Amino acid sequence: MLETAVMDKPLHSNLEMVRPLRQGEIVEGRVVGLGKSALFLDLGPQGTGIIYGRAFLEEKDSLRDLKMGDMLSVKVMDIDNEEGYVELSVREAGREITWKKLHELKEKEELFKVKVLGANKGGLLAQIEGVQAFLPVSQLAQEHYPKVEGGNPNQILKELQKFMGEELEVEILDLDPKEGKVILSEKSKERTKMKELLAKFTVGDVVEGEITGIVEFGAFMKFGNIEGLIHISEIDWQIIEDPSLYLKVGETVKAKIIDISNSRVSLSLKALKEDPWKEIETKYKKLDVIKGKVTKINPFGAFVEVEAKIQGLCHISEFGTREKMEQKLVSGNTYDFQILDINIQEHRMSLRLVEPFDSAQGKESTPLKTAEEPKAEEPEK
Repeated sequence: MLETAVMDKPLHSNLEMVRPLRQGEIVEGRVVGLGKSALFLDLGPQGTGIIYGRAFLEEKDSLRDLKMGDMLSVKVMDIDNEEGYVELSVREAGREITWKKLHELKEKEELFKVKVLGANKGGLLAQIEGVQAFLPVSQLAQEHYPKVEGGNPNQILKELQKFMGEELEVEILDLDPKEGKVILSEKSKERTKMKELLAKFTVGDVVEGEITGIVEFGAFMKFGNIEGLIHISEIDWQIIEDPSLYLKVGETVKAKIIDISNSRVSLSLKALKEDPWKEIETKYKKLDVIKGKVTKINPFGAFVEVEAKIQGLCHISEFGTREKMEQKLVSGNTYDFQILDINIQEHRMSLRLVEPFDSAQGKESTPLKTAEEPKAEEPEK
């Protein structure tokens, strides 16, 4: 038998309508009995509940601070145990109430402050209502985003560790009670502010600002109180692999607004430069043979510089395997290529390597069409 204490008179009378309890529901009861290893609650017309065993040991320190008459929220674990009591749990109730609160915060998109307790290469760690929460780097406000050149993970971690102990205003982006995960975002407040600031601008506007950060995928530029992104593909018309070779932090540049969406602004430097592809159609035609310099070899082919800021692609399918491609092409060398296709709108040129003699077949390759020279006019007779 359980050790029990003297209990007060129940809160209910036998005349009251009794609604059956359901296992798993959260109920409230008044403390009517205290023991060394058990606590009793009057659940009104639904009977008497008990917290004992593991459920008592898990919360014994807080339960022993309770006094007769105190009210307590609990979760129903068993409607009628062997002793005839309703078996209850405080911890399970607390967990469910906590997740309910978190769900309500998410639904309301409510902003609240959290203290940064830790950091890893992916973001910042915090706690809400005793539940561990994670704020990914991608969900940091732009002013807090670690603008690390080259995207070095160790350097990013050092930048994130600077937030340890600070409070950030966030909202709940996503949660999963089963996995015990809460994902935070710092961008809600920023989005509202950005909407107001961006209302003064439209796509096509040219703005002047300062380069505030350079990352592997582009550069951040601040104009007024707005910070926009210049993607690596929008820095210049030529293919760029390292933005830091073309832009420097603190440099003042002009850029064109090419997109405003989701409170973010995308900028372009190349949109203010002459498009080198405009004249290509008059210079080159399909099946023309041209000279080109191999600038880079990738798993899917070789990039070939036809002229300044104009690059074509010699696809790996022209060789069969990367090994064969690398046997025939060396980065930095110049070769003859035939134009297979030109797409001015997409700034794309497809090429194939011109080989005067195909050693694998033991015969000359198919004759190629070359760019036609204008015929000299015959003198009048």
